[in-house]
Amino acid sequence: MPVFKLRLFEDVLPGNNQPIFLPALNRILYIVEGGITVETLAGCRYQPAETAWLGTDDAAMVPGNSSARIWRWELALSESEWDGHLRSAPGAKSECKLDKAIRLDSNTQWLMRCDRVEFPKGGIAYTHVHQGPGIRCCLKGEITIQAGGHTAKYGPGQAWLEDGYEPVLAPTTDREETAFVRCFILPRGVKGRSSIRYVHPEDAAKPKPQKYQIFGEEFINLPHF
Repeated sequence: MPVFKLRLFEDVLPGNNQPIFLPALNRILYIVEGGITVETLAGCRYQPAETAWLGTDDAAMVPGNSSARIWRWELALSESEWDGHLRSAPGAKSECKLDKAIRLDSNTQWLMRCDRVEFPKGGIAYTHVHQGPGIRCCLKGEITIQAGGHTAKYGPGQAWLEDGYEPVLAPTTDREETAFVRCFILPRGVKGRSSIRYVHPEDAAKPKPQKYQIFGEEFINLPHF
């Protein structure tokens, strides 16, 4: 089974910067702050803050008059020559928040999804699994991830991987609301549906305080040489 890399970068683009060109790849751009125009051969689209662009083609990020901060997810083969860093973009800053190897069955048809999950103070995601792997990044608040006998806390700007198959219990802080944005790789049959499955039957009927906003999902073809 091929080994792929799912990675998350944070790009900070100064206002009025030159366009930044990205090679063709399965990609999500979530605009954390500011706004950019995304240009492709098919056209261009302005993306303000708290929106996401999904695509697979060569693309350019064009900042406006003000600076912009973008979370950029990419799916590539582990042997890919493109490592995601914006070395040819003077003025831009690029930081890899997380880079993880994942295994995807090449006989399965996949999609890429970007969504945001929001919790009230003291909210919790009961022990659950998903239908595929994904990298999350905390926007605000604090969330605790309990999985595989390990516990870790994540605050604003911190990212983590969930493989989808290992059960996760995720309580959030009672000091403030919590939200995170994630990129999922899911089977195409999950399009338009929830991917969550609760491990304990008694949890399925409990009130679920979290709210979801799907920014987009797109069928993808796995990269190959």
